[in-house]
Amino acid sequence: MDSFFMFSLIRDISNGLSFIHNSFLGYHGHLTSRCCLIDDRWQIKISGYGLKSIRSFEKPNPKDLLWTAPEHLRNEQNERTSEGDIYSFGIICSEILTRSSAFDMENRKEKPDVIIYQVKKGGHNPMRPSLETMESVEVNPALLHLIRDCWTERPSERPNIDQVRGHLNSMRDSRKSNLMDHVFNMLETYAQTLEEEVSDRTKELVEEKKKSDVLLYRMLPKMVADKLKLGQAVEPETFEQVTIFFSDVVQFTNLAAKCTPLQVVTLLNDLYTIFDGIIEQNDVYKVETIGDGYLCVSGLPHRNGNEHIRHIAKMALGFLTSLKFFRVQHLPNERINLRIGSVVAGVVGLTMPRYCLFGDAVNTASRMESNGKPGQIHVTADANRMLTEVVGGFRTESRGEVLIKGKGVMETYWLLGEQASVSQRKNRTPESPRRPSIRSISPIIEQKLMENSGKGLYSEYKDVNNGNV
Repeated sequence: MDSFFMFSLIRDISNGLSFIHNSFLGYHGHLTSRCCLIDDRWQIKISGYGLKSIRSFEKPNPKDLLWTAPEHLRNEQNERTSEGDIYSFGIICSEILTRSSAFDMENRKEKPDVIIYQVKKGGHNPMRPSLETMESVEVNPALLHLIRDCWTERPSERPNIDQVRGHLNSMRDSRKSNLMDHVFNMLETYAQTLEEEVSDRTKELVEEKKKSDVLLYRMLPKMVADKLKLGQAVEPETFEQVTIFFSDVVQFTNLAAKCTPLQVVTLLNDLYTIFDGIIEQNDVYKVETIGDGYLCVSGLPHRNGNEHIRHIAKMALGFLTSLKFFRVQHLPNERINLRIGSVVAGVVGLTMPRYCLFGDAVNTASRMESNGKPGQIHVTADANRMLTEVVGGFRTESRGEVLIKGKGVMETYWLLGEQASVSQRKNRTPESPRRPSIRSISPIIEQKLMENSGKGLYSEYKDVNNGNV
């Protein structure tokens, strides 16, 4: 309840009490808050008046005497008066303002008999209820003074009901005369506030859902993530033809040994952030990264016909181009391999589920990656045929036959670039010769470094699928 609501209740009680005092009854005599009833229009009606002869034989309950004026407590045989009703009116007003019972008996240790005795005792500082209200409620100070005048010790000093009504009318806000209109305005304001709060909470929920969806879609394909959110099982699916991409950083172990762990993490984060931006420009799905290894695939989970080889090839060429502008103390060289084949894709695990690929094409690609050379894009014969004969627009060069562990001798190729970019490089004016790198000066050292690097990252990781170690 706000201040106007409280004031309206007090005004209704004064109006009802004024009717009784100006009638043949003359006074109520037993006015308490229990006699104040609220109807369906939020108006207070006073009950329990009259029947003086019958009530004279009743033994009053000590709790009912908390509203009784001190002069009637001292002499219960005396007839009740209108001044006593004014005292009871002040006690009821204190209940309305403090939102508590008379004398706040629920939070007191004293019993009603003790309170009645102290009220009956009187004195210069008689026992009266507290008028401390909540900080959120603004009460007119004049109303507090009126209540104190109503329960003053001497009955002659108490105002009559007409004076009480006059003081209350002077405090009334002329703009607010109807309690029902005020209640409806309160409900309307509350509904608007609630609607705005629900709208704000809904917007926050939608934003948080978008953030969680973005994070989930970065971990799993969208169609797979949507099924998991609906509680549906994701069955493994076979894809007849996809292009698999493998890459790693050459001599990453030696590079990591010369850097702190924080520097290694920063290096890979910067490098793969660039790669992720290039992936977004193509229809390619990033499967996972383990250490310096980078695994991507095109053609799943969204089938794109024969365009999977084109998207992977453009992405691989974009990776190599981006390395020209990537500046760190030790510039990494990438070994890249492309392989075409069929795979089975599915979600593995319940805790931190992962979308994994299985099949001979995955194993072959991981083996070829370990046999690649720095700064070169290594492709299989099937991938070469797709690049040059099916989709076209790319230039390749035969590497010859290479011994691939577990697969035997395979003919592989280097992807040089797109047709337009290759012809432009041929027509370009030759540049002044550069100082040879260490690799071109000493191919023997290069071969030793390649041998020391051992198998590619995914060779041992994916060999488990074929039972090879």
